[in-house]
Parts: sequence; structure tokens; C-alpha cells
Amino acid sequence: MKKDISKIEKQFLNYVNKMMAYNEAISLMYWDLRTGAPKNGVDQRSEVIGMLSQEVFKMSTSEEMAAYIAELSPKHVQEQLSPVVRHTLAECKKEYERNKKIPADEYKEYVVLQSKAEAVWEEAKAKSDFAMFEPYLQKLVDFTKRFITYWGYEKHPYNTLLDLYEPGITVDVLDRVFTQLRDRIVPLVQQINESSHKPETSFLFQKFPKEKQRAFSLAILKELGYNFDAGRLDETVHPFAISLNPGDVRITTKYDENDFRTAIFGTIHECGHALYEQNISPELIGTPLCDGTSMGIHESQSLFYENFIGRHYSFWKRYYDLFKQYAPHFANVSLDDFYRAINESKPSLIRIEADELTYPLHIIIRYEIEKGLFSGDIEVKDLPDIWNEKYEKYLGIRPDNDANGVLQDVHWSGGSFGYFPSYALGYMYAAQFKHAMEKDLPNFDQLLEQGELIKIREWLTEHIHRFGKMKKPLEILQDVTGEGLNPDYLIRYLEEKYKEIYRL
Repeated sequence: MKKDISKIEKQFLNYVNKMMAYNEAISLMYWDLRTGAPKNGVDQRSEVIGMLSQEVFKMSTSEEMAAYIAELSPKHVQEQLSPVVRHTLAECKKEYERNKKIPADEYKEYVVLQSKAEAVWEEAKAKSDFAMFEPYLQKLVDFTKRFITYWGYEKHPYNTLLDLYEPGITVDVLDRVFTQLRDRIVPLVQQINESSHKPETSFLFQKFPKEKQRAFSLAILKELGYNFDAGRLDETVHPFAISLNPGDVRITTKYDENDFRTAIFGTIHECGHALYEQNISPELIGTPLCDGTSMGIHESQSLFYENFIGRHYSFWKRYYDLFKQYAPHFANVSLDDFYRAINESKPSLIRIEADELTYPLHIIIRYEIEKGLFSGDIEVKDLPDIWNEKYEKYLGIRPDNDANGVLQDVHWSGGSFGYFPSYALGYMYAAQFKHAMEKDLPNFDQLLEQGELIKIREWLTEHIHRFGKMKKPLEILQDVTGEGLNPDYLIRYLEEKYKEIYRL
């Protein structure tokens, strides 16, 4: 009997490995589509992606997959399986039960729509024309609502979407922690607006050639521990990181010659994502476990690098001289003035350019809109006005066009509803992880100042990266920090940092 189980186990892993191979090919096509594929090739590329995605979908819901699940699920069989196979089976079973409820042809139609919608969104954003994108977004929302009816939900339809990205998180949890964040952040934002000790920032907007920004970005990526033998840096409209496998994790960035922060901090952010993927245990390659355990844990890594490292005073104490080699026009700007300037806090329209303090408000706005879309309280056609009204309410500013408003993010064009809360959750996770890290690395600031960033990456790999999906997000949080989700660490970090910068 044990010999038969070993044979089935091997066949199951081979089957799963084939699915992962398809996914790797699809990811490569997506990367190409988003980094300069010819416009005239978009429709055909979308069809090919749809065809391959349909094959993976069919494999995930096939009779063969059902047989593997049935044969390997009994308790006495589970006891004979390795931990990797047990967790792989659990992932495949969850995917099977979810996908089996969606007709294969309908899924293919949805994937093709996703690819086409992203290309349309990109053009609509360039033209600042929501009307061009609206019919595609309406179809994506309709598809998603239909999928929710297939899958079912508890208490709120949006909970089903949250589970896709952050298992264990619900509307009730988000309403609680987001209220705590908002109630502490908004008064601090108001105090900052009234402060007479605002940093000088005009020097940030001097022309900084794209080639020089790229050169500095490459240098910093190497310092952070990004492995260029297992990745590359490219340019795109909306920055992202994509993992084909741990040996090929690519990052992209967007350059603005009149504001270097977009590229530099965007690159450091995507590096955090990439370091997670590059350092997943090799034993998980070829399984669905070779991935970040959730979008929130993934965002915790990117935001940890962008904010807790990249915007830290000690980091720039180490690297400011290097920066000035690429940006000599900063020669007469002191380190203190530079640090205060890059940490300026003021309401802004663009999420990816928001400062640390106001960033959660951007996420809360998107959360409230998505929750309303899927509860039936908000219609797609009304999104530009609702978006603008919420920005005026929460941040005191109003977008003057769709590109700076409802069209600024790529996520909806890919049907990624339920993703946005992960950014704020990741921010909270990151603050908790840093608190835990400082118990083992009490000289955190000194490590930054000495450029010993690898020690920090090694700690993150040991406690988070290597596990991939072997652990659930809240399980990792509990194991690393000894407690559940707690926004107090982030609130404390933001209050201490910004009261010091603005001398409140």
C-alpha cells in the first residue's frame, strides 16, 4: 500500500509541476505584455494567454485532479505524505473546489477580457478617459459578481474576494483596524498641515536624467541583496514584480525625471517583493507553494524595504554620498534637509507617490469603494464622482482628471478586486515584523548605517521568505510576532516619526 501511495504521490507532483510550467509561460507573456509588447500584438497575445490559462484551469478541475485529491486525502494516506506534498494537496484542493464551480469556457472568456482590459486601461489612463475603460470594467465587475455567486459567501460578498488574497481577513476585521488607523492618522495629518516647521522640498524636483536614476537604482538593488543572476530591472507604466520561479524574479519601475522619488522608492518597493520570491525554499519549486503566502505578507516585505529601510535616516546616512555621485545637483543639500524632504507628508492624489502617513487613507478609500461595488451600493458608471468625493472627504483634495483619479491603478483592469486592503494590512504586518526583528537585531539602525543590509534580509528569509505558502499569513504573523493583527505598532511608528520631522 505504501509503495502505491509513493507512486501516486510522484504522479501527483508531476501533474502539478506541469501546471506550474504553464503558469511560468503565462507569467512571462504577461511580463512581455506589460514591458513593451507591440500594440498590434495585444489582442493575439491575450488570446494565447487565455488559451494557456484555460488549460491550467482545466487541469485544476480535471477528473485526474479529482482522483489525486480523493486518493491522497484520507487521514492514513496523509500520514505517509511529506509536509510539502500535504500542503500542495491542500492548495490544489482549495483551487479545485473554487474553480470547479466556474464553467471552463466562462473562465477563458474572463482571462481574455483581463488581458484586453489592461491594454485599454493603459490607453484610457494616457487619455484620462474613464468612459473608454468603463465597459471593460463593468464586464469585469459582472464576471466577479457571478463568480461570487458560484463560490458563495459568509456575511458579506466582499469577504469571498478578501479570501483570495488574504485568508482569515474579513470586512469586520478591516472595518475595525481601518477605523483605528483613520482615527489616529487624520488628526496627525491636520497637525502637520498646521505646523510651521515644514521641510523645504523644492530641490527634489530638479531634473534627474532617467539613465542616472536607473544606474543608482541598480546600485541600491545590489546593496539590498537583490540577485541579478535571478532577475532584472525594466521600465513600465505601472511598477510591478513578477516571479517566473525563484531563479527568475523580475522587477520594473517608472521613471520621472522631475521627481526621482517615483523610481527610487518604487524600485526599492518592488525589490522587497522580489527578495521574498528569490528566497523561497528550493524544495517548493514546481508546486503552488512556491509563492508568497498572501498579498498582505507580500506587501509587508515591499513596504518594509521601501519605508522601514528606504526612508530611514540611517539608510541615507550610509548611501547619501553614493546618491550624490549620480545626482551631483544635490551636492549642497544637507543630509538632514534631504531626509526631511523625502519624508514630507501632505495630501496627494496618487497612491504610489503618497507619503507613509497618508498612504493608508488611499487604501481605505479603495476598500470602501470596492466593498460598495460588491454590496450593490455603488455602480461602475458613478465611480469617477464617488472617487473624487472620497478624496475630498479624506484628504481634502479633489482629482481634476480621471488619470489622477479613478484610472490611476492597474488593479481593476486585471479584475483584482479585494487586493487593495492587502497594502494597508502589509503595512501593519511590516511594523509588527520590525518590532519583532529588533528583539533579535537591536542594532537595526546601526546595520543600516554600516550597509549591512544582508543581515536584515537573512532574518526575513529565516522567519518569512523561505516558507512560501507552507504557512498561512496569520500563522506567520503569530509565529514571528507572538500575536495577531495589531495596528498599534504602525500607529506608534507613524506618530513618533512624523512628530519628530515636524517638531510637533
